[in-house]
Amino acid sequence: MTQIPDTDGKNLVELLDMLEPIPVPDPISMWPATQAWTWLGAVVLGMALWGAWRVFQRWQANAYRRAALAELVQVGDDPAAIAAVLRRVALVAFPRKQVAALVGAEWLAFLDQTCDGADFASATGAALVRAPYTDEQSDPNLKSLARHWIRFHRTGGPS
Repeated sequence: MTQIPDTDGKNLVELLDMLEPIPVPDPISMWPATQAWTWLGAVVLGMALWGAWRVFQRWQANAYRRAALAELVQVGDDPAAIAAVLRRVALVAFPRKQVAALVGAEWLAFLDQTCDGADFASATGAALVRAPYTDEQSDPNLKSLARHWIRFHRTGGPS
C-alpha cells in the first residue's frame, strides 16, 4: 500500500518539490514495425533503380543526336555539309537498306515522314538535294529545319 506523504504545514514550493516526475515513454523507433514496409521500401528502391537505368539507356541511345547537333554547329551554313550530317544521322537511326538508296524527292519525303513538323518538301528543303551540285548560299531556315529533324525524328530501329 502506498503511503501518503504528510502535507500539513508545507508551503506551495515544498509541495511542488514532493511531486515525482512524469515517466517519459520510450522513444518511437523509426525502423518499420512490419516486414511489409521493408518489402515496400525494397520494391520502391528497385523501381527507382530501374527508372534510373532506363533514363541512362535513353541518354546513351541518343548520343548520336547530341554528336550530330554539335557537328551541325561546326559546319556553318553550307547546305552540302548539312545534307551530309542529315544523311549520317539517318544511317545511324534507320536500317541502311531503308535510307542509303534514297535520293532527290524520295529523300526529302523520307525526312518529312520521319519527323512531325518537318517541311523538307519546301524550297528550303530542296536546297539539300541541289547542294552538292551548286554553290548556292544556304537558306537560314535550312539549318533550323535540320536541327529540328535531328532532335525530333522517330527512329526506325538498329542499322
